[in-house]
Amino acid sequence: MVKIRLRRMGAKKNPFYRIVVADSRFPRDGRCIEEIGTYDPMAEPTQVKVNKERALEWIKNGAQPTDTVKTLLKKEGVL
Repeated sequence: MVKIRLRRMGAKKNPFYRIVVADSRFPRDGRCIEEIGTYDPMAEPTQVKVNKERALEWIKNGAQPTDTVKTLLKKEGVL
């Protein structure tokens, strides 16, 4: 199954995430199909950048967002 989830980047105790579309069998930070955005929880206020068109297209094609990504997409007005 294809999932829209977070890929952790950044240094120790300084997380930075990319919102990616990946097969659910791949590891969290492993291979992905496409990167559709970023999420920086350490910035004040938190920064979320999402390519809305690509996110909607993937969801229409059956990709399932994780709970955290679903919350971020709702805050950005994608869902």
